Amino acid sequence: MSTDTLTSVAPPKKGKPKWLRVKLPTGKKYTELRGLVDKYNLHTICTSGSCPNMGECWGEGTATFMILGNVCTRSCGFCGVKTGRPETVDWEEPEKVARSIRIMKIKHAVITSVDRDDLKDMGSIIWAETVKAIRRMNPETTLETLIPDFQGVERNIDRIVAVSPEVVSHNMETVRRLTREVRIQAKYDRSLEVLKYLKQQGIRRTKSGIMLGLGEQEEEVIETLHDLRAADVDIVTIGQYLQPSKKHLPVKQFITPDQFKRYEEIGKDLGFRHVESGALVRSSYKAHKHIE
Repeated sequence: MSTDTLTSVAPPKKGKPKWLRVKLPTGKKYTELRGLVDKYNLHTICTSGSCPNMGECWGEGTATFMILGNVCTRSCGFCGVKTGRPETVDWEEPEKVARSIRIMKIKHAVITSVDRDDLKDMGSIIWAETVKAIRRMNPETTLETLIPDFQGVERNIDRIVAVSPEVVSHNMETVRRLTREVRIQAKYDRSLEVLKYLKQQGIRRTKSGIMLGLGEQEEEVIETLHDLRAADVDIVTIGQYLQPSKKHLPVKQFITPDQFKRYEEIGKDLGFRHVESGALVRSSYKAHKHIE
């Protein structure tokens, strides 16, 4: 599940530091897109997740859409998306998403989804059909697909490879030691293998993201960055974890802007093509620049 879903949050007991204060989105392009979203009842993660970067991203023609429903089969301790039995797959969804992108005149679209371990193909067919529909209806729009791990099943990952998005992303979310607690049904090494396999199969740009403040140590973050580069990942995002509700994992630490800057410099030294590191950074932050 994408860390874009983490942004609608209840404030931690000790309160947020000043660098986490968010300005209300403004600007002509934002106002125009907000009007279209409301008029046509369009669904974006930007609005449903109250993303702090919505105004900036929309102003640059980027938006994020979630497919395969809003109920996840996994129960990750960090994620605000509901867990349970998902609804039946909507086979008209690819066309609906493509139509939304056309109405909003989106230049760069990020597509993400819940995990669908209940499906034989784990949702990979709808994933591929969504990319195809967007390509047909919006030939000038570039794409990033922020995919689940598909349990590491290669035939499912191959469906993503076959439609060749400009960027394929899969988030590690946290460091090795905390993976079992933070991503209960996921595996650290399996996620690395998915990223490595994507590159081996010819995806030009791969991407991953981690969130901080869950109790990780600096050396563990650096280890994760090394692991991602060893998997030939091109782009990494690093942001602050915020607690969606009292039922979710607590924030152990607010990472300072200086520390985020340090991780950015380390990532660049390791050779990542792009490093987005900051308290309000989310998976799709500055996504349009990652195709350059």
